Amino acid sequence: MKERKTFWDKNAGRYDRFMRKARAAYDEMYALIQPIVRHKTVLELASGTGLIAKHIVNAAAHIEATDASAEMIAEAKRDNQSAKLHFSVQDMFRLPYADKSFDVVIVSNALHIVPQPEKALAEIHRVLKDDGVLIAPTFTHTENSFPGKVKAFFMKLAGFPLHSRWTSEEYLRFLRQNGWTVRKSVVLKASFPLTYAECEKTEV
Repeated sequence: MKERKTFWDKNAGRYDRFMRKARAAYDEMYALIQPIVRHKTVLELASGTGLIAKHIVNAAAHIEATDASAEMIAEAKRDNQSAKLHFSVQDMFRLPYADKSFDVVIVSNALHIVPQPEKALAEIHRVLKDDGVLIAPTFTHTENSFPGKVKAFFMKLAGFPLHSRWTSEEYLRFLRQNGWTVRKSVVLKASFPLTYAECEKTEV
């Protein structure tokens, strides 16, 4: 039986075109991320077509970039020119990596679109080194302008899977409540407000 394609499989080919609207915010984000990943081993979850990984790979020692969508990973592999960057299909809730494997984990614009994002954070906590950094930028939809709300309405009609609607403060509180200390946060201007968060494991 043919596997049912997800929203992301169906839209993999047009994803980069859609994300061009957030280019200025993403350029700011790359500049924030590059110093953090310099000479580090990095895991990226929900990497999509690899926009972030491809922009920061020159700074990193190695990047494992993963996504649940096989179509997204196929798109990402098409123009990968770096031996330091490896793409694979993985489930962020059941990662195949050993405990404390990575210096940095990046999960961008994904925690608001998955059910039970706290379980994803627990798995990230497991694979991240004790002195590692979680970089978790996420669109915080409830702060939308009126045009943003209209856009979100049509995205919902198209089947966009939005599970959590946070303001920036609610999102940062969610991270803190699930084992993370937010050491830096910035709200970047895009079609939807983009809350960039850098986190460390909370000491128990």
